[in-house]
Amino acid sequence: AGAGPRSASSSPAAGANSYGQLGVGHKEDVLIPQSLKDVSCKCEDIKSITGGGGHSAVITGAGELFVCGHNKEGQLGLNHTEDVLQVACGWDFTIILVGTGVVLSCGSNAFGQLGIPQISGPCLTPQKIESLKEKVVDIAAGLRHALAATESGLVLQWGTGMASRAKRANQGKTLPLFLSAKEPCEVTGNPGIARMWCCLCMSLSTHFTSLSVVDEGHLYVWGSNKHGQLMSEEIFLVEPKKIETQFFSHEKIGAVWSGWTHLVAQTETGKVFTWGRADYGQLGRPTVVPDRQEASTASEQHLELLCNVPISVPCLNGANLYYFLSFRWSLSGSSQAYLSYDW
Repeated sequence: AGAGPRSASSSPAAGANSYGQLGVGHKEDVLIPQSLKDVSCKCEDIKSITGGGGHSAVITGAGELFVCGHNKEGQLGLNHTEDVLQVACGWDFTIILVGTGVVLSCGSNAFGQLGIPQISGPCLTPQKIESLKEKVVDIAAGLRHALAATESGLVLQWGTGMASRAKRANQGKTLPLFLSAKEPCEVTGNPGIARMWCCLCMSLSTHFTSLSVVDEGHLYVWGSNKHGQLMSEEIFLVEPKKIETQFFSHEKIGAVWSGWTHLVAQTETGKVFTWGRADYGQLGRPTVVPDRQEASTASEQHLELLCNVPISVPCLNGANLYYFLSFRWSLSGSSQAYLSYDW
């Protein structure tokens, strides 16, 4: 996510780089941001950047798609030439939205995350998700699930990555079909979602969170709530739940990002709010207990309670935020974009 295109030469990358996912021309970890090295996109404007478990994707202002990094499951979708509007990277798969509103997918399909149940093994080249009949306007990818929003406001989800966690948290209850679907299935309880984001989780226990923002600027959340980041007493929300605007100074939400177990929202006026897990400093703000002791001296349970309500981060108000597969911040208030991997 971000405002306005920018040059690849001013888009440095830093972090873990075991598979060359930073696109800087080598596979060594990068401590100081380095510029992208692919000369073919050097002079192009970058429209968006997204990252998966070990691969990255860049869309230029001309609609071209550039990829780099891990390709064991074919998640790079090499030799694809369609005009690309948007790309979303899961852990080892990729979802691509092209100009006609058609969605393509490639990579691993071990959990039905490609939305094409007929594919049993890795898909090396992008394939059309035929069961998406309506024109798609937005896509998102989680660790082992994906979502698409259609022009009419429907939200569809597929991939079984959320199912096991949901079953353990809701034993004896009937779960919505979309949590275990291997092809696009409508998200029940959907109020007419305009944009959505998925948490790309990096834990072995497959925790997931999905987020959505409707046209009215309201935020809805569902999925894993292990750290209270969904502002609910339930450990797993099986259907979308609205977070009231009172938590955001009664302002409409313009954009939202999800980390592993924390969330970031920006209102239409530019105010930035963060909440959720905070033990790595990923909220971008200090956490102080009521008696003004440092957060490090508070109990873990007490600390979580203090962080599970959206709090404004004034120093970030009005900034352009760029958020990727990361436990911590990846942001820029200038024209630069940072692609950060950290686990």
